[in-house]
Amino acid sequence: MRKMAENTPGLTVLCFVLVTVASAQAQSPVSPAPANQVVQFSVYLPLRNSDQLDQLITNLQTQGSANYQQWLTPQQFREQFGASPTTIAQVESQMAEYGITTLGTTSHSVELQGTVAAVEKCLSVTLWNTTYPNGNQGLVSTTPVKLPADLAQAGGQVISFAALPPHHVHSSPVSAGPIVANQFSPLGPYLTSDFKQAYDFPSGAVLTGAGRKIGIVDSGDYLPSDMALYFELVGLPVPTIEEIEVDGGAPFSFPGSLETETDLEQAGGIAPGATLVLYNLPELSDQELLETYTNIVETNAVDIVSSSFGKAEGIYTAAYNSGQDFTYILRIYSDIFRHGNAEGITFLASSGDNAGLGLPSLSYFTTTPQVPPVVAGVFLPGIEHPASDPNVTAVGGTNLVTTYNPPSTESNYVSENAFPDPLTNYDPYGVGNLASGGLWGSGSGASVIFSKPPYQLSTNTGSNMRTIPDISMQMGGCPAIAVQPCGPDRSFAVVALDGEFFGVVGTSLASPDMAGALALAEQNLGGLRLGNFNYQIYRELAQQLFFFHTNIPGNNGIESTTIFGYDPVLGAGTPFMRNVILTPFLPAAGNPGTASNP
Repeated sequence: MRKMAENTPGLTVLCFVLVTVASAQAQSPVSPAPANQVVQFSVYLPLRNSDQLDQLITNLQTQGSANYQQWLTPQQFREQFGASPTTIAQVESQMAEYGITTLGTTSHSVELQGTVAAVEKCLSVTLWNTTYPNGNQGLVSTTPVKLPADLAQAGGQVISFAALPPHHVHSSPVSAGPIVANQFSPLGPYLTSDFKQAYDFPSGAVLTGAGRKIGIVDSGDYLPSDMALYFELVGLPVPTIEEIEVDGGAPFSFPGSLETETDLEQAGGIAPGATLVLYNLPELSDQELLETYTNIVETNAVDIVSSSFGKAEGIYTAAYNSGQDFTYILRIYSDIFRHGNAEGITFLASSGDNAGLGLPSLSYFTTTPQVPPVVAGVFLPGIEHPASDPNVTAVGGTNLVTTYNPPSTESNYVSENAFPDPLTNYDPYGVGNLASGGLWGSGSGASVIFSKPPYQLSTNTGSNMRTIPDISMQMGGCPAIAVQPCGPDRSFAVVALDGEFFGVVGTSLASPDMAGALALAEQNLGGLRLGNFNYQIYRELAQQLFFFHTNIPGNNGIESTTIFGYDPVLGAGTPFMRNVILTPFLPAAGNPGTASNP
């Protein structure tokens, strides 16, 4: 880590405060829903010509193919691969028999509206009201959804009323202890300009991400005053920010908007010329996320999408749901991500912050909570979604060390490590119980849902399943929930929130940083999209040239890092960014605060 020099523009003092970010909570029934309450939901349908779509996505990434980078429009996708028009008509007709009306259709779904009484009769469910942590209201079913037989046979699925916990964010405030000790030492915090020099980004005087749109998917609003505060600190104009409120979105809150402002500041600091499009959801539930990702691919309005949250794959399995298998929900996500890849949209997601132990044991969820909370489970091997999806680039993380040479602001690369920090017992999904044995580190491991994708077939990943991460950047260590003292060389980044600066760690930093880098790459290509960036990462990994920092020491609690090839903790490694985004002959970003790296 490197201290910010005292002459950094706009910086007088950093105020670090120990805060607790509200955890996501499972949706629990509260009261029966009134029969005349109006309900909106979707029936998701399988895509047509699925095998041909997979082949097309590979061809779109294969030089020499007639389809190479010939991205589809939403209309072309719907005509070739969208849900069958006949099946859509069948859904509309059958729902109408129950008094349920159609609000619209997409390539993936039929959007519907009806009363609670009509929906309960049609889907053979009992609907209950539930309250999200931020106060928004929702509905859950106390029984499994059952579509009419012919619609079920056609592959229809309804996910709106599943009582699964929402995804949780991948960021944390740093522990108060090391901050006080390190604030005026060479171990101080990083700005995005530090990452640009350390990872060999192209000069900010040449590439800014102009003309590109980065989608940021989060739950929580932002304060324009915080954006002004952060970008004044880094010496950049505030980027253009557009906001799309999904179902009313979520309000700004402290500290609940930490994730949103972290993502906007990181992506905008790396690509200040790009337009940031915030998709503000009321909650990171599967229903809201699927609606949002569907909107993204149907409108085709953004080029790159960053998601800084996750949920353990195992939570969707029958073992965690009294025998009811919800893994079909992950297949619906995957269809939507494939849709976006066919249009050239790049999806990025933070790989998670629990090293190789991303899955709380079943007892953590099923034990009746007590006051105060007790340890009811342990952390088991597992990875998180959406990073686990093969159509998403999973971004892991390290602790970064750079040069410290006052009065110069230089922040050249020195080293990295991926050693995890043991965590105190905590409640990762807000169910009222604690889990023990957790680690803070780069989310990594093998999927239990998705097979090894084509771009990983030529790489020894140690598994015949999809493995993550694909690439890594600085995530930092020693979060507030870490067992003290932490190990040496723990890094963190600065985020403005509610008028103050905070130290933040997590792969939530790495994903928007990488999104900003890809905006630079697309600008350099004249606006050409990249699509599923994993194809390029693994082509570069196979060449074994100077694309990635490798031989980074560390482990994820299960496996250790490797010297060459695919790393089970860090994927391909961390970037020599000008090489990774194919701009090796452009000038490099210089010292932070200079013309090439403001």
